[in-house]
Amino acid sequence: MDRHGTPAFLKVITEPEERDGSTVMIWWAGNGAARVYAYDDDAILLERAMGERSLSAMSTAGHDREATMVLCKVAARLHARDPADRPATIVPLEQWFRALWPVAERRGGVLDRAATIAGQLLTSQRERVVLHGDLHHDNVLDFGDRGWLAIDPKGLYGERTFDFVNLLRNPEDRVEQPHGRFAARVRTIASVTGVDPQRLAAWTVAFTGLSAAWIYDDGDEPALDLAVAQEALAYLARDSAGSSA
Repeated sequence: MDRHGTPAFLKVITEPEERDGSTVMIWWAGNGAARVYAYDDDAILLERAMGERSLSAMSTAGHDREATMVLCKVAARLHARDPADRPATIVPLEQWFRALWPVAERRGGVLDRAATIAGQLLTSQRERVVLHGDLHHDNVLDFGDRGWLAIDPKGLYGERTFDFVNLLRNPEDRVEQPHGRFAARVRTIASVTGVDPQRLAAWTVAFTGLSAAWIYDDGDEPALDLAVAQEALAYLARDSAGSSA
């Protein structure tokens, strides 16, 4: 659809989480994210992406580093706004992670380790910003002259590093990832953003544990999240061994 001759997209809001995300989109005011043209409790009218480029296609075509760098640069724009006047509906990471502990107690194993790491990270957060919360290759689109912009945020508040975890588990929804890609992406993200690579890997363990907890609660098996968690744990073990050598 068009809005006064400008391509637009109408999204009907069906979940409270989507409503919170829409509030964040309004707050970002088109800086790093799609513009919001109109909004009420039931729908949001957004700027529409008309470009033909795709970060998922870029990654699978052998340009994964370039796609990762784009995502990091979009994140920098989103994180740049002072969170002091953030919307009241934004959810802190401490609240977001509450679902992890009960499932970790029942399941143990990787989820137990994820819960321990999450607890350590949540009590030692650095550089708190308004987070997208679901920043990945299919939530950053080509808006032509406006460049790459984000859509569909969760609307969270917490450590900046957290926003890069989904870059390490996308775009392919498959358990077997290309060899060495996890470590290569960690290096790229750390070099572009300045985040601590160990904390990035640790947040990845924490979040994949949380995602696995949600999936278990839905009655499914979280094969992808458990695989990524194991890869992140292996990265932390290698990094720790290298540091002590």
